[in-house]
Amino acid sequence: MDKLIEDQTREMIQNVFAIGVEYGVDIVGAIVLLIFGWIIAGWARRGVRHALDRVPRMDETLKPFVARVVWYVIMIFVLVAVLNQFGVQTTSFIAVLGAAGLAIGLALQGTLANVASGVMLLFLRPINIGEYVDAGGIAGTVVEVGLFNTEIKTPEGLCLLVPNSKIWSSSITNYSRNPTRRFDIAVGIGYDEDIDGAMALLMGLMTGDSRVLDVPAPLAVVEELGDSAVIIKMRGWTKSDNYWDTVWGLNKTIVIDLQAAGYSIPFPQRDVHIVSGSEA
Repeated sequence: MDKLIEDQTREMIQNVFAIGVEYGVDIVGAIVLLIFGWIIAGWARRGVRHALDRVPRMDETLKPFVARVVWYVIMIFVLVAVLNQFGVQTTSFIAVLGAAGLAIGLALQGTLANVASGVMLLFLRPINIGEYVDAGGIAGTVVEVGLFNTEIKTPEGLCLLVPNSKIWSSSITNYSRNPTRRFDIAVGIGYDEDIDGAMALLMGLMTGDSRVLDVPAPLAVVEELGDSAVIIKMRGWTKSDNYWDTVWGLNKTIVIDLQAAGYSIPFPQRDVHIVSGSEA
């Protein structure tokens, strides 16, 4: 009886050892494949990015997207190779994966919407890397358009990761797409001031500023008769890159030159009339 138990124990140990050796080799092979596959995918991603950097007229927005797609494709092949290492039939696995993908897709509709929106942003390109945009109240410079999120750098230097679906479903204002941009500056002067002289002075400020374009020609017009001032509107065009420098520079020059010429910039005023009379 003891001999029988000893033989069965020895046989069990041998079977466990044989199974461990057989599957241990497969496990080690799978780990090696994953490590090498990860390394090769990283090399391929960086290589594709460097190659695209040397391609003339290649859009900066598409470069990280293409490199990331290459990484995902290689990793999918690596996973299939790992499954083959364990003897899994890839045809049946693909069928199971398709069914699982359908279920996951229904559960992750929001995520898939971000992916679809990312593809639309990348191929229709309403925004590009380096452009300053406003999408649904989110404003900043585009850093990267990914599959799921778009990275935006705000004027304060903050990093925003915005879901692609939020950007795609919003009205997008692209401040950098057109080479030129119009500015409007409203200036108020008193009713007793020389309006023609003020308009000529303001026109001279615009024509004398090299940042203000000659075409379309700048103009200064009386826009409104306000409660306390005559509102003169200065309108001109400048390069989009110079917009804020032009507006800020003109604002400073307007105050200095108007005051030097003796013009007053009135504050809002109210006339109060006191009527005396007997109490009711």
